[in-house]
Amino acid sequence: MKAMILAAGRGERLRPFTDHTPKPLLPVAGKPLIVWHIEALVAAGIHDIVINHAWLGGQIEAALGAGEAFGAHIVYSPEGEQALETGGGIYRALPLLGDAPFLVINGDVYTDYDFSRLPLRPDGLAHLLLVANPSHHRAGDFFLTEGRVTDGGADARGARLTFSGIGIYSPRLFAACEGGRFPLAPLLRGAMIQGQVSGERYSGRWVDVGTPQRRDEAERLLWQYS
Repeated sequence: MKAMILAAGRGERLRPFTDHTPKPLLPVAGKPLIVWHIEALVAAGIHDIVINHAWLGGQIEAALGAGEAFGAHIVYSPEGEQALETGGGIYRALPLLGDAPFLVINGDVYTDYDFSRLPLRPDGLAHLLLVANPSHHRAGDFFLTEGRVTDGGADARGARLTFSGIGIYSPRLFAACEGGRFPLAPLLRGAMIQGQVSGERYSGRWVDVGTPQRRDEAERLLWQYS
């Protein structure tokens, strides 16, 4: 399986730290956040990694190179000065990701989830990892009912959960897309209506490292357990 780390965001909520350093290279517990992802992927047996970038992307390539230092093979999908959002960024990188389902990870989350537990081929178009709603996102995103993810409807039970930013996607999810800037969520919701999105809930450590305060939270977790 190949993996893609989404690293093109500007990191507005992390300014001024991101004015001169791209968000994925901000240090958390002694190493750049994106390096924690790369090491976890390699530990799970995933060595082929695609990284997209926009803001200060040259710094990311200079810092990570081709991945030899991590036991990985890294290629890049540059998006220029204007990031293409999640959907557009993945679509642009499809030629690098191949024809099989692939793993995508938001570059601004931290988790101790074992990526080897994810299905190599989702039962449908996507498989999402969901987590309990954090304090900054109490409304959640999706429902998980008997292994299927929905946006609501008659079959939805329990409370909404939060999408972790980690998922397995079939290239077929993007079959009707065209190049350009667009979000991923509408594609996922369309697939949910068709019953084509499976999922699981993870109760371990997960932090959306989107603000200085949540970066500090991730750092505390990493120092505590690493």
